[in-house]
Amino acid sequence: MNDAIAILKAGGIVMIPLLLFSVTAIGLIIERSRYWSRIIKRQPKMMQRVLMLYQENNVGEAIAVLKKNIDLPAARILLSALSLDRPTPEQFSLAMRAEAQAETPGMKRFTNIFDMIVGLSPLFGLLGTVTGLIVSFSSLNIGNVGGSQTAGVTGGISEALVSTASGLVVAIFNLFAVSIFRGFFTRQTALIEEYANRFELIYDRRYENNYVPNVHS
Repeated sequence: MNDAIAILKAGGIVMIPLLLFSVTAIGLIIERSRYWSRIIKRQPKMMQRVLMLYQENNVGEAIAVLKKNIDLPAARILLSALSLDRPTPEQFSLAMRAEAQAETPGMKRFTNIFDMIVGLSPLFGLLGTVTGLIVSFSSLNIGNVGGSQTAGVTGGISEALVSTASGLVVAIFNLFAVSIFRGFFTRQTALIEEYANRFELIYDRRYENNYVPNVHS
């Protein structure tokens, strides 16, 4: 604990925003980790189950499964189409696409904040480098480099190095996290699109054969 406080003091004033960035990032990472953990564990199995029921023409049971998993983005997307009463194929497809667009902001939530932290952290570190060097040079008196002046120079250099390293660490940490979350988003989006296309194909065939059950009957 004392070492952490010493590092914060050594880094100078720029350590305050870097500390705030770190605390914010940790909170957001915990929230996003829980969010994606729930989706990754449940969503693929849920979509497989619903697709199987829909292929068996058990639309009512498929809708019931979707409603039980309404906290998942894929469930809300599929339910938007399956709950329609005898839609045309175009309406069926449009309902899912509209809901998918509505779900995108939630799946990409906090990405802009992560990007901001990644961009600003090195800049604050660089600012700390500049202020540290200013302190060093302002403490330096040519021809008299000893005693308290040496302490001022070393203190400024320490501030420059600590702030630079801290800014880079915060940026790298957040870049690693946001890259993982973007990967989750890409994979889940592709999976949802794959299953949505399968549902559309099944519905198209049934619509062409005039075999579309009434979901409200």
